[in-house]
Amino acid sequence: MTPIHSTNHFSEQAAAYHAFRPVYPPALIGFLASRSPGRALAWDCGCGSGQFTSGLAGWFDRVVATDQSIPQLLQAQLNPRITYLAALSEAAPLADRCADLVVAAQAMHWFDLDLFYGEVRRVLRPNGVIAAISYGLLEISPGIDRVIRSLHSEIVGPFWPPERHHVDSGYADLPFPFPLLDPPALTMKDHWTLNRLMGYLGTWSAVRGFIHAHGTDPLELVRKELETAWGDGTVKRTVRWPLALKVGRVE
Repeated sequence: MTPIHSTNHFSEQAAAYHAFRPVYPPALIGFLASRSPGRALAWDCGCGSGQFTSGLAGWFDRVVATDQSIPQLLQAQLNPRITYLAALSEAAPLADRCADLVVAAQAMHWFDLDLFYGEVRRVLRPNGVIAAISYGLLEISPGIDRVIRSLHSEIVGPFWPPERHHVDSGYADLPFPFPLLDPPALTMKDHWTLNRLMGYLGTWSAVRGFIHAHGTDPLELVRKELETAWGDGTVKRTVRWPLALKVGRVE
């Protein structure tokens, strides 16, 4: 593993990913902390640039955050409680039975689950908590949502990787062999201008795939429709993402 100090499929878009991806609600992190057997250590695997990681540091004495993308990790916000490491989630740089919580936010569908779940069982303390978190298409208004659905399913649809189907199904068919806890129904929410929305859409892996294949930006195919549906682009609109959660306990 490679420590990431304060002194690099998502590496190409690391800066944009950090700038435009939404932040998870504090209530979600509070729920996971309340169900964990202790607050000594949380492992955030597939952490990207730390959208979930920073919130964990407010609840746990120590957080280890891992990702295989060094460019993503170098975008993360530094915190004395957080150790960022370049490592595979299937080969955790952690001792046996050291963690109270293992969480993968918008990441678990990329893992080799058989190997990863073996690491989860090894790393978690007795009664430790494992959480798989995902969010799908954002919701703004009927007119805007229609354009975004067209972009997602028709224009760049062929460029989504196969693993994306787990996200689109809300992790309904993602294997999760742990006794389930009952999480609250939660929604991520933010307030964005039109430019902020366009920046977020540009982080989609399928958008990048379209650009590599065709040499043109698919967002230009929907820009005028979005401008019409949005109205004044400087006005902030409420953006929502319903969260899909699978939370379990390792006994």
